[in-house]
Amino acid sequence: MTDLEAKLERFETLAAECELISKLTSDGAKRELYLRLGLHYRELAGDIRTMVATKDAA
Repeated sequence: MTDLEAKLERFETLAAECELISKLTSDGAKRELYLRLGLHYRELAGDIRTMVATKDAA
């Protein structure tokens, strides 16, 4: 596993955890915070996925 693949896996895990926490919390502000964090981690994972695909294609 390359460093980028490890980071991709980590960001996907963090995104899933944030999404789960947002579903479980009853505090509206915390729900919004964790939803936004989850989206951010999903975006980072998507960027890294693109870099891995570009690197593999080269």
